[in-house]
Amino acid sequence: MKKRLLAAATSLTLIFVVALGARLGFAWDQTRKIPREVLGLASFAQETGSIGSSLVKGKGFSSPFGGDTGPTAWLTPVYPLLVAGVFRVFGIFTNASFFALVFLNSLFSSAVCIAIFYAGKRIGGLGVAAGAAWLWALFPNAIMVPFEWIWDTSLSALLGATILWATLEVAESQRLRDWCGCGLLWGFTLMTNPSLGSLLPFLLGWAAFHAQRKNNLRVAKPALAAAGIAILCCVPWTVRNYVQFHRLVPLRSNFPLELYIGNNGNYATRQYVWPPRITKEGELLRYFKMGETAFMDEEKRKALEFMRAHPAVVAGLSWERFMKFWIGLLDPVKNFLATDELLVRVLLVCNFVGGIGALAGIVVLLRKRSPYWFPAAAYPVVYPWLYYITHTNLRYRHPIDPVVLLLLAVAVGGLFGFKRGTSTLETKTLP
Repeated sequence: MKKRLLAAATSLTLIFVVALGARLGFAWDQTRKIPREVLGLASFAQETGSIGSSLVKGKGFSSPFGGDTGPTAWLTPVYPLLVAGVFRVFGIFTNASFFALVFLNSLFSSAVCIAIFYAGKRIGGLGVAAGAAWLWALFPNAIMVPFEWIWDTSLSALLGATILWATLEVAESQRLRDWCGCGLLWGFTLMTNPSLGSLLPFLLGWAAFHAQRKNNLRVAKPALAAAGIAILCCVPWTVRNYVQFHRLVPLRSNFPLELYIGNNGNYATRQYVWPPRITKEGELLRYFKMGETAFMDEEKRKALEFMRAHPAVVAGLSWERFMKFWIGLLDPVKNFLATDELLVRVLLVCNFVGGIGALAGIVVLLRKRSPYWFPAAAYPVVYPWLYYITHTNLRYRHPIDPVVLLLLAVAVGGLFGFKRGTSTLETKTLP
């Protein structure tokens, strides 16, 4: 009986099925509560849907806010192209397109279980692998996001987890094709969510260092080939941007706006002004009037001017963003006690436990002298800095949540002292 229970608990097929069922079940429950005539329009009322619509209408990669504003590099192309493909088959802004994309998002999210299982198995053994996969399968944020966001969010989570798995694998390989495959994966990721690119030098550098030092593998050339392939994957998009905007836009154009959203005159005195001097509607009107390039230049100027004039305010805002990134709200205890919504309380607890668990997991890996502490720690340590200086919500954390939960599983594994052969943590010399 125990063997059967253990087999079920560590069955990747079962975990995947449960994960997919949870996501589709949540989507089905939500669609019963939302009028059908609203689903198609409301779900695509953002940049991804607008660009997908422009592509299908033959206007190219353009107009991220519905109006005919010309070419854009607001987003990288992978997910808008996926949306455009679905629009072409099921219609623009239709319920059928919405359901198709929710199903694809649910598949992406459920497939994270596979990547995080194999990454966890290498880091900590079968018990840690299964624990991490189950945590992701039942993680409330992961269940909700495929329905709530017709965006690259679920696909980015899959790519983030797969990159960790691939990094751990190529670190044990000297075959050129493995490293080239890793480079292609990185290139696809950069064209989907450039924010994950902050991890590239750390993960690829660690893989080359580990392979060279621990296994005496000659991987300098394969590692350079992987980095070169990742960059080459971005070249056509970068060239297209240069042709359209007459300036170098390697991946995305909207960083100045993101910086300004989190650092602007509404915060100069730490008192919100009502009506606010800066609103989304006002900024969009300026975007329509000025065009993307001039608008971003102006946003950059204003953001940097504010940051230079109010360094103490910027530091305080960065601390607030740190809290929001890891917990979801600035005053989690106060909001936990004040809310009557069970879901809000569950989300607050899950996000707090995930963040603390990630830190504990890093400590466990360090104490066990695991060589895998560095690539795993890079996710919660390196990736969030972009959002500490701009602005954030829990959706932006989602691409690294699979690794956060993996580290939580490592922490639990260390707490219970799993034995070798079932759920061990490797104990090799630190790099």
